[in-house]
Amino acid sequence: MQKTVEPVAQAEAAVTTLADAADEAPARGWPRSWPLLLLAAAVLPGTALVLAGRWLDAPAVQAWRTVCLAVTVQALPFLLLGTALSGAINAFVPARVFTRVLPRRPVLAVPVAGIAGAVLPGCECASVPVANSLIGRGVPPAAAFAFLLSAPAVNPVVLTATAIAFPGSPAMVLARLLASLATAAVMGWLWLFLGRAEWLKPAVRHTGHRSGHSRWTEFRLGFQHDFLHAGGFLVLGAMAAATFNVTVPRTLLDTFSGSPWLSVLFLAGLAVLLAVCSEADAFVAASLTGFSPVARLAFMVVGPMVDLKLIALQAGTFGRAFAVRFSTATTVVAVLASTLIGGALL
Repeated sequence: MQKTVEPVAQAEAAVTTLADAADEAPARGWPRSWPLLLLAAAVLPGTALVLAGRWLDAPAVQAWRTVCLAVTVQALPFLLLGTALSGAINAFVPARVFTRVLPRRPVLAVPVAGIAGAVLPGCECASVPVANSLIGRGVPPAAAFAFLLSAPAVNPVVLTATAIAFPGSPAMVLARLLASLATAAVMGWLWLFLGRAEWLKPAVRHTGHRSGHSRWTEFRLGFQHDFLHAGGFLVLGAMAAATFNVTVPRTLLDTFSGSPWLSVLFLAGLAVLLAVCSEADAFVAASLTGFSPVARLAFMVVGPMVDLKLIALQAGTFGRAFAVRFSTATTVVAVLASTLIGGALL
């Protein structure tokens, strides 16, 4: 009798357990607070969109968007020019051309490459991929870096814009030309004697025409690689420059304009942070009427050689170790060259 009762009790317990599980199942799928969850799902996204819309309409955010877009759009055509030129050099120009044009001795190749930078009507965004392509074609890095620095600073477009921005002041144009060439040559020589190979990590890709391959295909692939690679760092640099423009008050400019030395250092640092394209920086410098001519010269010499977007481009192309050292040394040399040459001519 005892054996018969135990199975019945076990069966009743199993049925009770299944019934309880069936009652709890809907609770797991649909919590009792589901009306509040649906209300939150309907209200919170709308509230977030309203708050985001108001935040995006704030004057500071609008100014940030404007500056970021302006820097990017201003530099993009010259980045296209530079990457196209880089792709053309890679696909169509034989390597022997560079060995014939440049002197064999790197010490002499540096100033020649600096003067050759005058033929490229582009900004710093264009010079980085071109310099990378030159290194890949066998040009000494010291000469390629001299070209990288001089091309955006001494080309005819920049010098013409400087003459227009400073009418009746040919000394300013000459001072900019000489200070920029001197900085490019000195930096090339510094890299030649003090630079280390482990600091330089150029983008790894095939350079030069390969037998049996289409030159136009190689041009397209090289252009696509360089543009996509450099374009992302250009946008990052533009975002950093826009952030500085929005966060730093304009009244800070008046604080440094009274001291000759502080004004030079301040405008040199301002050129790095503003990241104005070299074709337009002369007009910005001309508008800074409260500063001395030497300080405005430093602004125009440092800006095309060291700014946020250029540092980002160099870091993405040659490596962060190179960008940090090279940009720091270039800033010091450019400030000294501007002070010495500007003090003598202006």
